[in-house]
Amino acid sequence: MNQPLHFNRRHLLAGSIAGAAAVATSRPLLALSANDRMKVAFVGVGGRGGANLSAISSSGAVDVVGLCDVDSRFVDHAATRFTTARKFTDFRKMYDAIGNDIDAVVVSTTEHTHAYATMPALQLGKHVYCEKPLAYNVYETRRIAEAAAKAGVVTQMGTQIHASGNYRRVVELIQSGAIGDVSEAHVWVSRAWGYQSKADAEKHRDRLFVDSRPRDAMKPPAHLDWDLWLGPAPKRPFHEVYFPGPNWYRWWDFGNGTMSDLGSHWNDLPFWALKLDAPQTVESFGLPPHPEIAPASMTTVYQYGSRGKLPPVTLSWYQGTHKPELWTQKAIPQWGSGVLFVGSKGMLLSDYGKHVLLPESDFAEFKRPEPFIADSPGHHQEWLQACRGEGETGSPFASYAGPLTEANHLGNVAYRVGKKITWNRETMECVGCPEAEPFLRREPRAGWSLG
Repeated sequence: MNQPLHFNRRHLLAGSIAGAAAVATSRPLLALSANDRMKVAFVGVGGRGGANLSAISSSGAVDVVGLCDVDSRFVDHAATRFTTARKFTDFRKMYDAIGNDIDAVVVSTTEHTHAYATMPALQLGKHVYCEKPLAYNVYETRRIAEAAAKAGVVTQMGTQIHASGNYRRVVELIQSGAIGDVSEAHVWVSRAWGYQSKADAEKHRDRLFVDSRPRDAMKPPAHLDWDLWLGPAPKRPFHEVYFPGPNWYRWWDFGNGTMSDLGSHWNDLPFWALKLDAPQTVESFGLPPHPEIAPASMTTVYQYGSRGKLPPVTLSWYQGTHKPELWTQKAIPQWGSGVLFVGSKGMLLSDYGKHVLLPESDFAEFKRPEPFIADSPGHHQEWLQACRGEGETGSPFASYAGPLTEANHLGNVAYRVGKKITWNRETMECVGCPEAEPFLRREPRAGWSLG
């Protein structure tokens, strides 16, 4: 039986995380020198993990010493390039075997095992790069943020767009007051994957259509260790609707749908520009929640209070067929996905690669502020340089990636309970809503623990 979340308030109270984050974002306690070769182990080396492996290994002065994946095809393929690296299927065994001989770890597993692959590295005092979202639920996210702050190592969540020049210029415009005080922000993504009708799944080019858990079992492919893939999740038979990725992304037992995935990238921009942290209230709208499958389309409304001199702000998230009213009224450009800031002096619309001040005629003579956010050498390179004591990362676990991930998860919590939630960050509970607790944390399967 789960313990109430408030029992674990010692894990990260608002005050303690702020102080600990100062350690985590300063010069790393375990910094390598500029001339040291960095010994890195990789957990997950297929798909996104393969991309991370290529980017980090090619940066120079990096030795790949460990390769781990539950799919032997990916490990064997990576080992043809990194012939001296040791191969593993179970990351727990990898840490036992070479944990003391590595400097850093890159985690690119499925969402539901992020925390379990990351925590041992932090406890060993290793620098960590982890793909988004940081962890599977609010509780795991808070535990990872706490461990990162305590370890004082360099961390980076894989929100690669955070390193873009476009995002930096948008943040500068918002924070310098180009559109005045921002009272609203609207974020929408056009991807419609998840629970929906078969006709809508075909219309929206979903990867597959499924509306219930399969009753039949399939034999796992010989190259996959299905039990290890399940990890801390409840046991269930193998089926192709879960594997390969990102089929798993829609199943609540393994992921949290579009909000958890794309929210990490798109909500990142208002989170950064508006200096957001923990929301006061969260409310979500969409089809009645499915017990197994995350929704294809959904709207979530967050209320944030004042942050220093910044006024309260409402952040609204729309996925799939849901769009902001200004978009449906064609009062703004019809971008498929975007972030719209609404201020007292105008609006700013952005996507990953471009942005525009609106109405454009009002800003024809506008002079942009001089850049005050330094350009990034690249999201991976930021992390590698910070590990050597040069600069800081843009998405460290304790002070930034953790709160961002928690907020995204809370959008799904509000959707699954079907009512507005009031969030108490200190006690880690939805006030007066005990039915939210199973969505905030879960007990892992036997044999799995965050320690």
